[in-house]
Amino acid sequence: MSLALQRIARSLGVLVVVLTLTYAIFYLTPVDPALRMCGKPCSPEDLEAARGFMGFDTPWWNQLGTFFLGIVAGRTYGSAEAAVQCAAPCLGYSFQYHQDVTGLLAERFPITLSIALGAIVLQSVLGIGAGMLAARRPGSLLDRVVTALSVVSASAPAFVVGLLAVVVVSLRLGWLPSGGYEPFLDGPVEWARHLILPWTTLAFIYGGIYARLVRSSMIEQLGLDYARTARAAGLPERRIDRYALRNLAVPLVTLIALDVGALLAGAVITERIFGLPGLGALLLDATSTADLPVIVGATFLGSLLIVLANLSADLLRPVLDKRLADGGRRRRHDSTPSAPTPQETAS
Repeated sequence: MSLALQRIARSLGVLVVVLTLTYAIFYLTPVDPALRMCGKPCSPEDLEAARGFMGFDTPWWNQLGTFFLGIVAGRTYGSAEAAVQCAAPCLGYSFQYHQDVTGLLAERFPITLSIALGAIVLQSVLGIGAGMLAARRPGSLLDRVVTALSVVSASAPAFVVGLLAVVVVSLRLGWLPSGGYEPFLDGPVEWARHLILPWTTLAFIYGGIYARLVRSSMIEQLGLDYARTARAAGLPERRIDRYALRNLAVPLVTLIALDVGALLAGAVITERIFGLPGLGALLLDATSTADLPVIVGATFLGSLLIVLANLSADLLRPVLDKRLADGGRRRRHDSTPSAPTPQETAS
């Protein structure tokens, strides 16, 4: 339990560091978000009033503290009749969209989550399956094809793969929509049809990593003594493969957790290509318009997802590999004085 609490504390520390750096970086940029709200012409007095209303008239560390306080207790922008209320959990207020950032992210988050979860499932199934098939016959034609595709997928830019998928599958063949999004509750079939191309694009780019990792690790596992003994005892190859794959559970879970961050970054380009109004498109628009509350809110949400994914992977490792849990107990046991043996007592 203490180890889990330490990992949770470290995860919270990572979130604080990321948000601190975000505030510091954008505070040092010469862009003033209050200029857009002030309008033209904008006198120095009006600009200062706009900064005060938006909360940009204090040092960045004060703004950061107000942000954290708003998550717990909410926040008020301005005063009197023009005051804007932002209820907890308040991640800021976007004066570009005239909407609180929490609600804005809640509208866009299901789209990005749909893309990320579908891509993770697809790339895991295809990558792990391809790696296992290639490992069964090293040097075969299938092994060479999987290795070549893995190199191509790892080298291909997301926008090239996405545009190629749109041109060939949507425009030329007309099999799938080239963009847009349909909510899952409005129709699961249409929801999936609009997301197949984004899923396939991201799965092709990141699935090659799974295939290469599983292939090399499976070849090593299938050459160990336990695999040769099981094979000599007459166990079928599929059962031996399951044993070998079970030993790869920890690195695969770690890789999936790391891919959460990579998929969020890939979603920025993928959403633009396929016209999906998710968090990636929102973050790009906010960056171009210097909408600091949206940038900070999206960064906070993305960092939170990455931290939760890695925290879950850390907590799952002892469950997936009992040797890690036994090793931790053994280290704690070794650190305590051991009782004397009967031989030591007799002497």
